Amino acid sequence: MLVSRRSRVASLAACATILLATSACGDDKAKETSAQQVRLYGTDGNMLNSYPAELKERASLVDGMKGTTPLVPLPEDFKGRLRTVNPALTDYVYSAETYDAVVIAVLAAQLSGSTDPAAIAKQIVAVTNDGQRCEDPVSCLTLARNGQDIEYRGVSLTRAGFTDKGEPATASYATLTFDGQQINDGKTEFVGAGIESAASTKTPPKPKKQRPNVPADQEPLILGGLLPKTGDLSIAYPPMAAGAALAIKEINAAGGALGKPVTWLEGDDGTNPAVAKATVAKHATAGVSVIIGAGGSGISRAVLPDVVQAGKILFSPSNTDSSLTDVDDEGLYFRTAPPDSLQGRALADVILRDGSQKIVIVARKDSYGEGLQGTVREELEKAGIAADRLKLLTYEPPADAKAAPVDFSRGAKEIKDFGADAVLIIGFGESAQVIRGLADAEVQIRQ
Repeated sequence: MLVSRRSRVASLAACATILLATSACGDDKAKETSAQQVRLYGTDGNMLNSYPAELKERASLVDGMKGTTPLVPLPEDFKGRLRTVNPALTDYVYSAETYDAVVIAVLAAQLSGSTDPAAIAKQIVAVTNDGQRCEDPVSCLTLARNGQDIEYRGVSLTRAGFTDKGEPATASYATLTFDGQQINDGKTEFVGAGIESAASTKTPPKPKKQRPNVPADQEPLILGGLLPKTGDLSIAYPPMAAGAALAIKEINAAGGALGKPVTWLEGDDGTNPAVAKATVAKHATAGVSVIIGAGGSGISRAVLPDVVQAGKILFSPSNTDSSLTDVDDEGLYFRTAPPDSLQGRALADVILRDGSQKIVIVARKDSYGEGLQGTVREELEKAGIAADRLKLLTYEPPADAKAAPVDFSRGAKEIKDFGADAVLIIGFGESAQVIRGLADAEVQIRQ
């Protein structure tokens, strides 16, 4: 009901008169709404439609949560093709990056005329720069078989190619929002980052033209997966697996590489170094040339020495730890995911646009979590948020599926005492325990 300004002033005056004698006129309600409310923010590891299920009966706590992830506006045609390999797919995060990683690796093998990882590695950056533009496996493989330099532009790699370090020079980020326990596509916003001039200009080895008759002893190109089928990051596995499966399907429909179908060997990284190392050893024995993975940055860092020692290529679609840019890899590590130096800026902007003043950044204790945490902190401080209005917390992620879940009760109390109005949670599926801990500590989550 509409009330005139004069009537409302009179009512307020009446309430003031009796306030000393009674708690009437909505005094209890006023106390309730004056309590500090906290906005939740997330990152690429937890801004997925599958994430609310980690909270089970308290899934509604994610409603209103915002976050960023490396993501381009995905064509409906691409989504439809992904669903031909997984009709139940509900998330698409890192599906395009996985698809492009597989395609780029295969094109590099075709241009090198070899399944030798060292030869393939010398062509990977070149596949994305300074050649004949092509955008799908059919046209790109046709050019590569004819010994033509190509410039691949795929689903995630759209504006510029790879840098000399073997990662995208530019990136696209999406700001996502949970609404009704699902990502609300209508609220998704996209922003570009990076500079095109950072793309490599180095001249690669001359491409080899495929001979008309494939030798009988030509080895098939074998790619191996090192994706998070199990573990804390398993919520991201379906779209990544679908991206890889679709790429292999379309590459082989286009004639494969080096005159033979490309072979894909599945492999789990377990979001666990021990599981991932075992998978790498298995792939090395099986003659895999390129390993697609790992899912988490910390897992890639743990297995990279093993991969290098085996003389294989590690090509991740989802590693974002900025420190991996300069990792000692002997030229054998690549990624289609952009480094967190770019995502940190996007996250800080999202948080500041909501007017947040006291911010807590909670991160899983590994190279991904602490790396992104530090980057976001730097960006917030550059924007004028004083150090005493920022608080950094970490938690130990479970060692494996049998370990006890994260206990964030102490951290939740610190957040409540700090009086935060924004909490950024950097983690994977296990980070849902942070939200649960906040609710148990009676921190009011803004929705």
